[in-house]
Amino acid sequence: MQATFHWLRIETFIYATEKEDLVRETFANLVGTDEFDTEVSEGEHGNRMLILQRMATKQKDMNLVFSNLGKDLLEQLVDDVDNRIDDDCVFYTRLDKQKAVCGEYAVAHHGDVISITGKVTSNPAKKEVAVKNFTAFIDSLLSPQTRQ
Repeated sequence: MQATFHWLRIETFIYATEKEDLVRETFANLVGTDEFDTEVSEGEHGNRMLILQRMATKQKDMNLVFSNLGKDLLEQLVDDVDNRIDDDCVFYTRLDKQKAVCGEYAVAHHGDVISITGKVTSNPAKKEVAVKNFTAFIDSLLSPQTRQ
């Protein structure tokens, strides 16, 4: 099976006001490992800020991230797929970080998020092909045969 994405990047910020351990645990649960990059940065007001990032290039890692999102969110992503993949075949979504900390994954429309971005495999490199490939990927995750 051809990989769904060339790469998938999952990223979030930990602000000085947040519980670092809790956000790290939430992020690790989503990406399926506690092996991810951490970068120390400075926030807008000079506060310490951490950036957590995981780059996935293996299909099994990508499957795990999307499987962790749950059936309802996967269906929502497919329903809105035309708005989530751009003309360069890049998929975008943002998850509400505060809900994720509580164990619920939901699309966010604000800034405090866990972002998921990935270059969808498509040949030829056209949005329509990327949409079809992404939809087939999600459908395969939702089918009972692929659940473990």
